[in-house]
Amino acid sequence: MYDLKANLLVVDDEAKIRGNLSIMFTALGYAVRVTPNGFSALDAIRDEIPDILLSDLNMPGMSGFELLSVVRRRFPSIRVVAMSGAFSGKKVPLGIAADAFYEKGKGPSFLLQTVEAMMRPRRSVVALPLRSVAPIWIPTNGHDPYGEPYVMISCPECLRTFPQVLHKSAAPMSDTKCVHCSHPIQYAIVHSVNGASSAA
Repeated sequence: MYDLKANLLVVDDEAKIRGNLSIMFTALGYAVRVTPNGFSALDAIRDEIPDILLSDLNMPGMSGFELLSVVRRRFPSIRVVAMSGAFSGKKVPLGIAADAFYEKGKGPSFLLQTVEAMMRPRRSVVALPLRSVAPIWIPTNGHDPYGEPYVMISCPECLRTFPQVLHKSAAPMSDTKCVHCSHPIQYAIVHSVNGASSAA
């Protein structure tokens, strides 16, 4: 019997993935909770803060992009592994607020090593990137009266919202300033995956 190692929270909209990861990590001595989306994950975190969060990125409701951005700001002590089949490699994709990345479908060995490394002292064999301020991930809100796409941005400093028109040449991540307090804000847009869970 293994000693209890750490508290994990697994967030994925696919029940099979949640079940498989729960069985695997529980057998290795971790305390595991699972949730199907970002909103339920935040509820679970409020109930008990996990040591490590493993989160899918493309989920309905609140995506993993949005969830990880909130977690980085509100619960900075949580170590985070982002999971997706939409990105490849072992490096954390640009703009995603995670300490490590796991490419779905690549087998569990790297994921196991990553989680183990997160529980060791900082002299870890898996190099974890420096934690940076995460961009705000937001979905598009529609079009303004002139037909231009826009988003509503909530300033993390003054907590007031304002509309931001999106330009066609906009980069994956963009910078703006709050119209109320002039606080600099970095944001990125969440694009719908049309329910395609295979790339999630």
